[in-house]
Amino acid sequence: MLRKLINLSSLIGAALAVWFINLRYENVELGRLFYTFLAIAVLYLVLKILLEGIAGKKIRESKARYSFRKTVQLLFVVSAIGSVIRIWVDDPQTLLVSYGLIAAGVAIALKDVFKNFAGTFAIFLGGTYNVGDRIEIDQEYGDVIDVGLFYTSLLEIRGWVNGDQATGRIILVPNGNVLSLPVHNYTKDHSFIWDEMSVPVTYDSDWKKAVENITTLVTTETSDVTKQAESEVERLQEKYFISTRNIQPKVFMTPTDNWIMLNVRYVTKVRDRRFTQNELFKKILEEIEKNPDITLASQTLSVTTRS
Repeated sequence: MLRKLINLSSLIGAALAVWFINLRYENVELGRLFYTFLAIAVLYLVLKILLEGIAGKKIRESKARYSFRKTVQLLFVVSAIGSVIRIWVDDPQTLLVSYGLIAAGVAIALKDVFKNFAGTFAIFLGGTYNVGDRIEIDQEYGDVIDVGLFYTSLLEIRGWVNGDQATGRIILVPNGNVLSLPVHNYTKDHSFIWDEMSVPVTYDSDWKKAVENITTLVTTETSDVTKQAESEVERLQEKYFISTRNIQPKVFMTPTDNWIMLNVRYVTKVRDRRFTQNELFKKILEEIEKNPDITLASQTLSVTTRS
């Protein structure tokens, strides 16, 4: 900040020096030079000291603060050039062409900045997501922990970790992505998702009993979240055009060459998906162990040798 104040003082001192010289040797060029130093000093005070030096310190994200500082620096340079051209160029046509070239250069240089800034407005005004939501955008998954001026901070899930669990990394996603990429919000208006697990049983198993037992077990274990999901679906139907959906657990069968695949479908809370699946699978295994007429299938390879 001290260096900036010295620079501002130098600009003001130069402007005053030219002003005093112009009082003694009145000249059009000296007058323009005075206004040039004065305009640059004012721009330096507003953009570099007040905006970058004071307002910029309130931005918490280091990357967003860096982008903000670079943007202010570019705006200062562009504004200074525009002011100098306005002071020294008298021909309106030349002035218009000069401003057009400056505007085109700014649009190209700050394309991503403007896009991210517009994305920030879209997030807040459109309610795309809020802090605490779990989202997926640009193949990045995570919980929103902060929405900054240019970037959204996500606490990453998945990555190299199996299941919807945190990796410990924080991802900075440009806010401009919401304008051009789909955003998957897991928790915008409800707290549940559908999940499935596959249980293969042999063809000689009592598949009817397997379907019945697994359906009963999963229905019992997920009864609380199923009731909550049903009430949330009713609220969703008031806000969106959603057809009636069956929330109750269901087992679907798929025939394969080697076994019958039982696809168990149920609802679970968004952040409990892995834990719910783990508990259900353990209980399903325990249930199958109690029934000798139900056998889990697995792919085996038989090797025969001839003597």
